[in-house]
Amino acid sequence: METSGPAPTIVVIMGVSASGKTTLGRLLAGRRDVPFVEGDDFHPAANIAKMAAGHALDDEDREPWLRSLAEWIRGTTRARVGAVISCSALKREYRDALRAAGPGVWFLYLSLDREVARTRITRRAGHFMPAGLLESQYDALEPLQADEPGLTVDADADTDAVLGQVHSAIAHFEAPNQA
Repeated sequence: METSGPAPTIVVIMGVSASGKTTLGRLLAGRRDVPFVEGDDFHPAANIAKMAAGHALDDEDREPWLRSLAEWIRGTTRARVGAVISCSALKREYRDALRAAGPGVWFLYLSLDREVARTRITRRAGHFMPAGLLESQYDALEPLQADEPGLTVDADADTDAVLGQVHSAIAHFEAPNQA
């Protein structure tokens, strides 16, 4: 059942692989008492297989994934539920599509040095994304722009400090919507 009032905030945590999107997303969702959703779960099986085989996705591959994420955002917004979702959202056009799906979409860009990302990705286990695809992500990356609602933080910074910055920035984003 829909109710009126401000749109719920849906935080999209973006960045390259191994930037900490899932880890920070779970913590942030817990602190905000909202659901956390792993954006990778929206990829069609063919995309996962392609990446696992060491092949970068192109815009055509990403289109059904982005469409599914946008539909999820629309449904979550209609249900008046806030959420945190991890999603690489590397390009501005991808973020524009997600933002168009709900007025409460806000981005947290986890900026990470290439060498730190490379070290992290080679140390993690159980993820389909091979280290060899990291460069393709940096090649596609268009960092969050000043006119996009959100915040850029150093993904290698202290987690508690980052969460404090994020909480403050989200409160500022939500304040005009509460009036």
